[in-house]
Amino acid sequence: MSKLSNKFKDMTDTNLLLTITIVVFFLMYIGAIVFQGKGFLKPQTFFNILNANAALIILSCGMSTVMIAGGIDISVGGMTALVTMCCAVYLDPTRGGAVANMDPNSGSVAVSMLIAVLIGLAYGLVQGFLVAYLDIQPFIVSLAGMFFARGMTTIVNTNPFNVANEKFVALKETRIIVPGMGTVNKLGKYVDAYVEIGVVVALIVVIVMFCLLRWTKLGRSFYAVGGNKQSALMLGINVKHTKFMSHIICSLLAGIGGYVYFLHVGSGAVTHAQGAEMNAIASSIIGGTMLTGGVGNIIGTFFGVLSLSTIQNIVASAGLDQAWWTGITIAAMLCIFLVVQSVVMARKKSAVKK
Repeated sequence: MSKLSNKFKDMTDTNLLLTITIVVFFLMYIGAIVFQGKGFLKPQTFFNILNANAALIILSCGMSTVMIAGGIDISVGGMTALVTMCCAVYLDPTRGGAVANMDPNSGSVAVSMLIAVLIGLAYGLVQGFLVAYLDIQPFIVSLAGMFFARGMTTIVNTNPFNVANEKFVALKETRIIVPGMGTVNKLGKYVDAYVEIGVVVALIVVIVMFCLLRWTKLGRSFYAVGGNKQSALMLGINVKHTKFMSHIICSLLAGIGGYVYFLHVGSGAVTHAQGAEMNAIASSIIGGTMLTGGVGNIIGTFFGVLSLSTIQNIVASAGLDQAWWTGITIAAMLCIFLVVQSVVMARKKSAVKK
C-alpha cells in the first residue's frame, strides 16, 4: 500500500487526474454491464457512443486547449449550429429557401467543408484578438460570440430541413466496418460493427492535439501561460500570442466539429447543438482539465466525453429518460470531479510547502 501511495504522490497533476478519469470510465462501463444488462457488452453499443459524440470529442479538444491556456470559450455550441446551417443551405439551397428552383446537387461537399473551416477561423481571429491583445475577459467575448452565432443561424434560415444533396448524403451514410467486432442478431444474422466517418476525424483530432500539447513548443507554452502568466513571461514566452493561438485552435476545431455534427444529423436547424458548449466544458473538467489553467490532457478529455455519454446512457437505461435526471446526474459528476481537482490542488500546495 505504501508503494502504491508513493506512486500516486510522484504523479504529476495531469497524470493523476487522467488516471482517475480513465478508472472512473471503466468502472461506470463495467457497472453498466453488470446492472443494466448485456446490451453494453455489444461492441456496437460502445461504437454508437463514439458515433453520437464524435463532434463533442472535437469540440472538447478545442475547449481543453483554451482552458489549459487559462481561458474559456462558450461560443462553440453556437458556432456548431451556424456551421451546420450555413453548410446545409449551401448544399441544398432549394430546401434551405436561399434559391428557388435550383438543383439540390449543385453544391460541392469540398466547398461546404471549406465554409465550416472559414467560419471557425474567422471566429478564432476575432475572439482571439479581443481576448489576447485587447485583454477582454474570454467569458464575455465568447458569450457575445455565442449570441452572435445563434442570431446569425436564425438569419441564414429559420426552418429545419434535411439536406438532399446526393454527394453529401453518400458521405453521411459512409460506414467504416470494424473487423471482428460484429454480433449475431435475434434472426441469427451476423451484423458488422461500424463507425461513422466523423469518428475517424475525431480520433485524428485527438491524436494531433495530444502530440501538439505534449511535444511542441506551442503546446508547452499553453501549459506555461495557463499555469502562471508571470513565470511564462520570465521564460520569454509571448503570452499574448499564445492566448491568441489557443482561441484560433479552439475555434478551428469548433468549425471542424460543426461539420462532423452536420455529417451526423444531416440537416440544418436553429436548435442544433443546444448546450454543446456546456457539455464540452463538462467533458474537459471530467477529463482532468482545470478551470484555473495549466493542467489538462487530451486523452483525459476523450475519456471525459465517453464518461459523460456513458452516464447518460445508464440513466436512460434505468428508465430515468427525463431531461432533468440527465442534468442532475451530470451536475453530480461535475461536483465530484471539481472536488477531486480541489484535493489535487491542495496536495500540490502541501508539497510546495514541504
